[in-house]
Amino acid sequence: PLPRPNETIETMRARLMYQSRKRGTLESDLLLSTFARDVLAGMEEEELREYDKLLDEPDWDIYYWSTNKRTPPDRWANSSVLERLRVHAKNEGKVVRSMPAL
Repeated sequence: PLPRPNETIETMRARLMYQSRKRGTLESDLLLSTFARDVLAGMEEEELREYDKLLDEPDWDIYYWSTNKRTPPDRWANSSVLERLRVHAKNEGKVVRSMPAL
């Protein structure tokens, strides 16, 4: 991610919410926007920074890693944020998801 030394936590959350919604592929938009809506508010700064780095990865890579269709590279192997995204992607509660409003 670009360095943003004076960015507040609130601004970072808002930016990450927007970046989660505007990815370029519908599958990634839906997965990441609902994840961001559900968990960004409760993330600590370190987790937000990790999520910011994750969003720099290509959309399809994030999608396949989060749905366990592909093994992530070593840099993401122990990521707590990716693990939370995997749990979200499983959708064990069978929640009908739709894009959150911007």
